Amino acid sequence: MSKAFALHIENYVATLSFNRPDKANSLNEAAWAEMKQHFEELSDNPEVRVIILAGEGKHWCAGIDLETLMGLAQFQSIECEGRKRESVRKFIFFLQDCITAIERCRKPVLAAIHNGCIGGGVDIATACDIRYCTQDAYFTVKEVDLGLVADIGTLQRLPKIVAPGIAYEMAYTGRKVYGPEAASIGLTNRSFTDKDTMMAEVKKIAATIAEKSPLVIRGTKEIIQYTRDHSVAESLHYMATYNAAFLLSNDLMEAFQATMARKKPVFGE
Repeated sequence: MSKAFALHIENYVATLSFNRPDKANSLNEAAWAEMKQHFEELSDNPEVRVIILAGEGKHWCAGIDLETLMGLAQFQSIECEGRKRESVRKFIFFLQDCITAIERCRKPVLAAIHNGCIGGGVDIATACDIRYCTQDAYFTVKEVDLGLVADIGTLQRLPKIVAPGIAYEMAYTGRKVYGPEAASIGLTNRSFTDKDTMMAEVKKIAATIAEKSPLVIRGTKEIIQYTRDHSVAESLHYMATYNAAFLLSNDLMEAFQATMARKKPVFGE
């Protein structure tokens, strides 16, 4: 595995950081694949209950690197128009899947965003469960300035996070939405004065989540995602079936007994 990411695991909290600071943490094709692999492995790692997605260097993530974008020219050499379009479609599916791996990950993913969250960075951020940022962080749907329709998640997820009118404005203008505004429109939960303060607070939140029942947290993520994409009636029906399967767990008894004894419960994986 390359070094496009740095990973640190402590007390059930994994901090996964974009680690291409010399490239503004933009991702080439190998880095996209590496990100997907990390989230797939962390999803099944019993030593991890929460993931913080952070960034090394000046920016959080500048999305797809220029070299990868320029590499799209390779498809022009395919003579058959049908096969050319098929190859482009396959490449887009690949990038989409690398980001969707964040949603598929069974553990909560907390994005800790500083400075630039640009283009594909927004795609990644919107796939995370919770977003926090610094006041100098900025979010820009940069694709519109590059002659592209954003195609790997922003236009699908952003309107389900912020008001549709805000999503349209960001996508149409490509303007920078800075930390305080991002928090005020619900794109992030909070904005902090600086990166160190943000990381300290996000680690506290992650530690709190890590103390909860992993079984319950995994189920909660699954149910929230299901509800986002289905009607209330469908979601309630799924919820009843889900809890019929998982409600009567050891964790339920552990939580009750700990509450009665006024002590912290201790949960297994």
